[in-house]
Amino acid sequence: MRADRLVSLVLLLRRHGRLSAATLARELEVSTRTVLRDIEALSAAGVPVYAERGRHGGFSLLPGFRTELTGLNHDEALALLVAGSRRGAQAFGLGSALASAMLKVVDALPEGHRDTASDAVQRLLIDPEIDLLSRRQAAEEAPDAVMAEVRRAVLAGHKLRIRYAAVDQAPKWRTIDPIGLVTVRDQGYLLATRSGEDRTYKLSRISAAEELAEPAERPDRVDLDRAWQERSTRFRTGGDQVTVLLRLNQARRDELMGTALAVLTEETEEDGWLRLEVTFQDPRHAVWALWQLGTGAEALDPQWLRDSLRDRAAVIAARYKSTM
Repeated sequence: MRADRLVSLVLLLRRHGRLSAATLARELEVSTRTVLRDIEALSAAGVPVYAERGRHGGFSLLPGFRTELTGLNHDEALALLVAGSRRGAQAFGLGSALASAMLKVVDALPEGHRDTASDAVQRLLIDPEIDLLSRRQAAEEAPDAVMAEVRRAVLAGHKLRIRYAAVDQAPKWRTIDPIGLVTVRDQGYLLATRSGEDRTYKLSRISAAEELAEPAERPDRVDLDRAWQERSTRFRTGGDQVTVLLRLNQARRDELMGTALAVLTEETEEDGWLRLEVTFQDPRHAVWALWQLGTGAEALDPQWLRDSLRDRAAVIAARYKSTM
C-alpha cells in the first residue's frame, strides 16, 4: 500500500508544515528508513519535499505547493483515489507516476475533505488477496441512494441504520457501527460491528439505509485488508459445515460457485451434467443454495437434505394446487 502511504505523508506535511523523519515514521507506523525511501519517491515524482537540518529540522513541502487538476467533484476524486491506491500500484514500473497522480486527485478534493482523504482510502478496499467464497459472478449492488447513504456513514464515522435481508429471512432494521466497504469479485460488502460483535453485510441485501448523527464506535485507523482476511477465514472455517453430493446442470455451475465454500470433487457424467462434492457453511446454507438452483440441481446425499428440499417443494405445490 505504498501509494496510500505517500499520500498520507504529503497530507501530514501539508497539515503540520515541518515534521521529522521520526515523527513521520510514528504517524505512518513504519520505520524511519521507510520514510526516507518514501521521501525519495515523492521527489522522483516531482513533489517538492525538502529537508531542513538542525535541532528543529525535518521535512517540509515547498511553500505554496499545490498540484492542478480541475473538473472533478468530490465523489469522482474519491473514486480515483481509492482505485489507484490498491491493485496495480507498482504495475509496469508506474509507482512514482501513480503517487504523483494520486496527489493531484487529493488536491482536487474540496478544502474540507482533504484532511480526511487518507482515512477515506483506508475505509474502502477493492479486491483483497483473500476473498470470501473465491467466486466470480455478475455484479450485485445496492441502489445508488442506499449506497450513497452507506458510504457517507462509513467515511464520516457515524452509526448507520440498515434494512437488511439475511439469507432465507425477512428484511429487518438494525443499527450498526460501519467500519469499511470491500468489493470482492464484483460483490460488495459492508464490514461493521453490532453491539460490539463483528458483522459482515452483503450490500445487495440492503434495501434501505439511514446515516445517523451519533458517532460510530470504531477504531480511528483500520487495516481493512487484515480485517477482511480475518473475517473471511472465520467464515470459511467456522460453523457446522456440511458436505453435499449433487448433480448439476453445467449452465448453473457459476451460480453454485457463487455460494459454495469449496468444491471437493467434480466430474462430468454421460448426460452432460456435473457430479460434484461441495461444502456449505451449515445445513441452512445448503438448503438455501440448492433451492435457488431449482430444477438445475439434484441433491444426492445426505438424505436429510433431499428430505428438506422435497418437503419444501411439497408445501409450494400444495399452495398452488388448482382449485378449479
